[in-house]
Amino acid sequence: MQQLWDFVFARRQQLLTDSYLHVSAVVQSVAIATVIALTIGILVYRSPVGSAIATALASMILTVPSFALLGLLIPVLGLGVAPTVTALVLYALLPIIRNTILGLASVDPAITDAARGVGMSRTRVLTRIELPLAWPAILTGMRLSTQMLMGILAIAAYAKGPGLGNLIFSGLSRVGSPTAVPQALTATVLIVILALLLDGIYIIVGRLTTSRGIRD
Repeated sequence: MQQLWDFVFARRQQLLTDSYLHVSAVVQSVAIATVIALTIGILVYRSPVGSAIATALASMILTVPSFALLGLLIPVLGLGVAPTVTALVLYALLPIIRNTILGLASVDPAITDAARGVGMSRTRVLTRIELPLAWPAILTGMRLSTQMLMGILAIAAYAKGPGLGNLIFSGLSRVGSPTAVPQALTATVLIVILALLLDGIYIIVGRLTTSRGIRD
């Protein structure tokens, strides 16, 4: 235990930097994936066939192992941030697409019919009624994607990606040295803590951006 605290104290600046890079990469990837997934969900949610195809294609991505996907992206995008973010965005799509479709499809047709009856265009119905009502489901998809990407990003150290995964890989490659286990353990625990903190932020955002009537 003393070795663990000694490592944390000695490498605290690097740990802070890697933690920031880890969270930043995940948040940016989820933001990009949300824009893509919302666009896809809005385009297909009225079509059962389109929804099934979109969900199936996004599901297929999750069947590709992280190492394999990164290995396919490295020859095209090189090492570093580009293949890492690309892989994270692809993995984040399914929960957000699925929840966007489910959220939009679950809006009571009577509400949208009434809105169109008073002269609202389809775009206004979507932006003023359907999306706000579907927002809790969409946010849940974003939460799921964020938690998933926090772990996947650690593997992206294989592609020289940013974050705490580099410490884990470095520690595991030096098993037997005094700092190997403290290094890998510290990075792993930090990923778990950061994932919990981000989830707490999502809960707060959800309460602030969802009307009380929908929450209740």
